[in-house]
Amino acid sequence: MAGGFRESQGDDLVENHEINVTPFIDVMLVLLIIFMVAAPLATVDVNVDLPVSNATPAQRPDQPVYVTVKPDLTLAIGNEDVPAGGLAAALGMATGNDREQRIFLRADREVSYGDLMGVMNTLRETGYLKIALVGLEAAAAGTPAPAAATADGAVQP
Repeated sequence: MAGGFRESQGDDLVENHEINVTPFIDVMLVLLIIFMVAAPLATVDVNVDLPVSNATPAQRPDQPVYVTVKPDLTLAIGNEDVPAGGLAAALGMATGNDREQRIFLRADREVSYGDLMGVMNTLRETGYLKIALVGLEAAAAGTPAPAAATADGAVQP
Protein backbone atom coordinates (compact mmCIF):
# COMPACT_ATOMS: atom_id res chain seq x y z
CA MET A 1 0.00 0.00 0.00
CA ALA A 2 1.52 3.30 -1.08
CA GLY A 3 1.78 5.95 1.60
CA GLY A 4 1.19 3.48 4.38
CA PHE A 5 3.30 2.36 7.28
CA ARG A 6 5.17 -0.88 7.56
CA GLU A 7 5.14 -2.89 10.70
CA SER A 8 8.42 -3.38 12.38
CA GLN A 9 9.83 -5.50 15.11
CA GLY A 10 8.49 -3.54 18.03
CA ASP A 11 6.30 -0.68 18.87
CA ASP A 12 8.19 1.73 16.55
CA LEU A 13 6.63 2.38 13.18
CA VAL A 14 8.93 2.93 10.20
CA GLU A 15 8.02 5.61 7.67
CA ASN A 16 7.50 4.61 4.08
CA HIS A 17 9.73 6.74 1.81
CA GLU A 18 7.94 5.92 -1.44
CA ILE A 19 6.35 8.77 -3.41
CA ASN A 20 2.65 8.47 -4.14
CA VAL A 21 2.21 9.69 -7.74
CA THR A 22 -1.48 8.88 -8.08
CA PRO A 23 -2.70 12.42 -7.21
CA PHE A 24 -0.12 13.89 -9.59
CA ILE A 25 -1.37 11.68 -12.45
CA ASP A 26 -4.98 12.63 -11.67
CA VAL A 27 -4.18 16.34 -11.82
CA MET A 28 -2.25 15.91 -15.07
CA LEU A 29 -5.15 14.03 -16.70
CA VAL A 30 -7.61 16.76 -15.69
CA LEU A 31 -5.30 19.45 -17.12
CA LEU A 32 -4.89 17.44 -20.32
CA ILE A 33 -8.65 17.24 -20.78
CA ILE A 34 -9.04 20.97 -20.10
CA PHE A 35 -6.42 21.85 -22.71
CA MET A 36 -7.87 19.40 -25.23
CA VAL A 37 -11.26 21.11 -24.90
CA ALA A 38 -9.96 24.69 -24.79
CA ALA A 39 -7.38 24.50 -27.61
CA PRO A 40 -9.85 24.20 -30.52
CA LEU A 41 -11.87 27.10 -29.13
CA ALA A 42 -8.81 29.38 -29.08
CA THR A 43 -7.84 28.91 -32.75
CA VAL A 44 -9.18 31.03 -35.60
CA ASP A 45 -8.74 29.92 -39.20
CA VAL A 46 -9.35 33.23 -40.96
CA ASN A 47 -8.80 36.63 -39.37
CA VAL A 48 -11.41 39.01 -40.69
CA ASP A 49 -11.91 42.63 -39.74
CA LEU A 50 -15.41 43.98 -40.03
CA PRO A 51 -16.14 46.64 -42.67
CA VAL A 52 -15.73 49.39 -40.05
CA SER A 53 -12.46 49.25 -38.13
CA ASN A 54 -10.92 51.54 -35.51
CA ALA A 55 -7.37 50.18 -35.87
CA THR A 56 -4.54 52.55 -36.69
CA PRO A 57 -3.82 52.75 -40.43
CA ALA A 58 -0.56 51.39 -41.83
CA GLN A 59 1.52 52.80 -44.69
CA ARG A 60 -0.17 52.63 -48.10
CA PRO A 61 1.91 51.52 -51.10
CA ASP A 62 2.64 54.07 -53.84
CA GLN A 63 0.67 52.24 -56.56
CA PRO A 64 -1.96 50.03 -54.87
CA VAL A 65 -3.81 47.53 -57.04
CA TYR A 66 -7.53 47.51 -56.22
CA VAL A 67 -9.77 44.66 -57.37
CA THR A 68 -13.41 45.64 -56.98
CA VAL A 69 -16.40 43.30 -56.94
CA LYS A 70 -19.44 45.29 -58.06
CA PRO A 71 -23.03 44.54 -56.96
CA ASP A 72 -23.72 42.78 -60.28
CA LEU A 73 -20.61 40.56 -59.59
CA THR A 74 -18.54 42.12 -62.39
CA LEU A 75 -14.91 42.82 -61.58
CA ALA A 76 -12.78 45.92 -62.02
CA ILE A 77 -9.08 46.57 -61.50
CA GLY A 78 -8.68 50.19 -60.51
CA ASN A 79 -11.27 51.96 -62.67
CA GLU A 80 -11.10 49.54 -65.60
CA ASP A 81 -13.69 46.78 -66.02
CA VAL A 82 -12.32 43.25 -66.38
CA PRO A 83 -14.00 40.80 -68.76
CA ALA A 84 -15.24 37.50 -67.34
CA GLY A 85 -12.34 35.05 -67.08
CA GLY A 86 -9.76 37.78 -67.75
CA LEU A 87 -8.79 38.51 -64.16
CA ALA A 88 -5.42 36.72 -64.32
CA ALA A 89 -4.31 38.53 -67.47
CA ALA A 90 -5.51 41.92 -66.23
CA LEU A 91 -3.74 41.45 -62.87
CA GLY A 92 -0.57 40.42 -64.67
CA MET A 93 -0.64 43.66 -66.64
CA ALA A 94 -1.49 45.79 -63.57
CA THR A 95 1.25 44.30 -61.38
CA GLY A 96 3.88 43.58 -64.02
CA ASN A 97 3.49 39.85 -63.18
CA ASP A 98 4.76 40.53 -59.65
CA ARG A 99 2.96 37.82 -57.65
CA GLU A 100 4.38 39.18 -54.36
CA GLN A 101 2.52 42.47 -54.67
CA ARG A 102 -0.40 43.00 -52.28
CA ILE A 103 -3.83 43.05 -53.92
CA PHE A 104 -6.51 45.20 -52.25
CA LEU A 105 -9.89 43.50 -52.58
CA ARG A 106 -13.03 45.55 -52.05
CA ALA A 107 -16.63 44.60 -52.57
CA ASP A 108 -20.02 46.26 -52.45
CA ARG A 109 -22.17 45.51 -49.39
CA GLU A 110 -24.65 43.70 -51.62
CA VAL A 111 -22.05 41.07 -52.67
CA SER A 112 -22.55 37.83 -50.77
CA TYR A 113 -19.75 36.26 -48.76
CA GLY A 114 -19.65 33.23 -51.06
CA ASP A 115 -19.13 35.38 -54.14
CA LEU A 116 -16.34 37.33 -52.40
CA MET A 117 -14.65 34.05 -51.43
CA GLY A 118 -14.91 32.93 -55.06
CA VAL A 119 -12.96 36.00 -56.15
CA MET A 120 -10.39 35.40 -53.40
CA ASN A 121 -9.98 31.79 -54.57
CA THR A 122 -9.48 33.01 -58.13
CA LEU A 123 -6.78 35.40 -56.90
CA ARG A 124 -5.06 32.57 -55.05
CA GLU A 125 -5.25 30.26 -58.06
CA THR A 126 -3.53 32.92 -60.19
CA GLY A 127 -0.70 33.13 -57.63
CA TYR A 128 -1.58 36.28 -55.71
CA LEU A 129 -1.46 35.23 -52.06
CA LYS A 130 -1.13 38.66 -50.43
CA ILE A 131 -4.71 39.89 -50.35
CA ALA A 132 -5.95 42.79 -48.24
CA LEU A 133 -9.66 43.32 -47.62
CA VAL A 134 -10.75 46.94 -47.95
CA GLY A 135 -13.37 48.30 -45.59
CA LEU A 136 -14.44 51.58 -44.05
CA GLU A 137 -12.48 52.98 -41.15
CA ALA A 138 -14.35 54.79 -38.40
CA ALA A 139 -12.92 58.31 -38.43
CA ALA A 140 -12.92 60.58 -35.37
CA ALA A 141 -15.31 63.04 -37.03
CA GLY A 142 -17.83 60.26 -37.64
CA THR A 143 -17.35 60.04 -41.41
CA PRO A 144 -15.97 56.71 -42.60
CA ALA A 145 -12.68 56.69 -44.47
CA PRO A 146 -11.57 53.76 -46.67
CA ALA A 147 -9.15 51.31 -45.06
CA ALA A 148 -7.73 47.91 -45.92
CA ALA A 149 -7.35 45.12 -43.39
CA THR A 150 -4.64 42.56 -44.17
CA ALA A 151 -4.63 38.95 -43.03
CA ASP A 152 -2.15 39.78 -40.26
CA GLY A 153 -4.49 42.38 -38.76
CA ALA A 154 -2.78 45.55 -40.01
CA VAL A 155 -5.10 48.12 -41.49
CA GLN A 156 -4.10 50.02 -44.60
CA PRO A 157 -5.69 53.46 -45.30
